[in-house]
Parts: sequence; C-alpha cells; structure tokens
Amino acid sequence: MNARIDTFVAPPCAEDIVILYQDDAILLINKPSGLLSLSGKNPLNLDSVHYRLVQQFPSALLLHRLDFGTSGIMIVALNKRVAANINRQFQARTVVKTYQAVLAGHVAADEGDIELPIAKDPINFPKLQVCFETGKAASSHYQVLDRQAGPDTTRVLFTPSTGRTHQLRIHSAGIGHPILGCDLYGTADSRRMACRLFLHATGVEFDHPVSGNRFSWISECPF
Repeated sequence: MNARIDTFVAPPCAEDIVILYQDDAILLINKPSGLLSLSGKNPLNLDSVHYRLVQQFPSALLLHRLDFGTSGIMIVALNKRVAANINRQFQARTVVKTYQAVLAGHVAADEGDIELPIAKDPINFPKLQVCFETGKAASSHYQVLDRQAGPDTTRVLFTPSTGRTHQLRIHSAGIGHPILGCDLYGTADSRRMACRLFLHATGVEFDHPVSGNRFSWISECPF
C-alpha cells in the first residue's frame, strides 16, 4: 500500500501569537486561527506556533496541539521537567480544557454528552471517522450558551474528557450540527456560513508545575 501523503500547504498567517501569561516554568499563549501548532514535513509549512516561539524561548516545548483552524489557549513548558509534570496531568485527565463553538442548526437539548469512538478513515486522509468497531473512546460534554435564528445556529461550550484528534469537529458533525467553517466534516452550507473554523479554546485549568496550586486562565472568544 502506498503511503498516504498530506499535500496541504498552509497559507501565510499574518496574526501574531499573543502571550497571555508567562513565568519561569510555563507560557500560556493564544494561537491564531490559520497557524499550525507544529511545523509540517513539507518545507512550505515551516511556520508554526513552535517555530515562532523557539525564536524567543529556545527551550519551549508544546504539550498539546490545536487544529490549524482552531484558535485559543495553549500551554507551553519552558523546560523538560515542567513538560513531564504537565504531561502526567494530561495522562491522568486532570487538565480541564473548554472550547466555544458555533454549530449549524438548533441543538435541541440544553446540554448533553457525545460518546462517539473515533478511528482513522482508511480512504479519506487526513479525515477521521466515527467507528464503533475499531475507534478509540471519545467523550465530549456540551452546554448550550445561546441559539440564533436566520440562519439557525447554536453557540455551545464544550468540555471534552478525552483529547482525540478532530474530536469536537467529528462529534459536532456526528450529532448533525457541524461547526461553522469546518472544511473536513461540515456540509457545503455550514462551510459557507463562516470565514474560519468557529472553534476557540477558551479555558484551561491544571496544577501549576512549580507551586502545585490549581491554576486557570481564560482566552476570550473572538467570534
């Protein structure tokens, strides 16, 4: 079988990374939509969050990623010891992340849990798919923040308890309400309803790796 090749080339991103918080151990940054988290194998995809940060912070280590089109808060470690500490928290699922999204249509329930396992799509790389036979468990809680009419949309706050690739995009589409602007899992109509992916990482909460105190931060949603 031939290896699957990702031919995606990211357009230039003119927006800057904003540092929300900084101390000797961590950075909290706001990633703009349209910027890769890590540089790709294609040399045309050199620009990324990590590439930019190491120019100023040579020891910076990304602890998690956001999709290319997703904006919002990311935790960055400034040394390996800190990275190991926070990675253990991710593995123990004690890091709490929240996201705002705008979905196509009116979601009927005011809150709920989406439990749809996610697997690789063997045909449509880089897409993933819901698969109850081979998929890995994925769970997302949502709370409706408001509903708008003309066109019908629903703003939700997501709190995922797992961190699968594309999880919130797949789960939204899986309940029949794709995220506006989603190129991979949206419909033609939902893609046309937004100039970008309407998904933003709004909040994060974890134990500070030095003080041990519970630490939280919010990044205001831009849409």
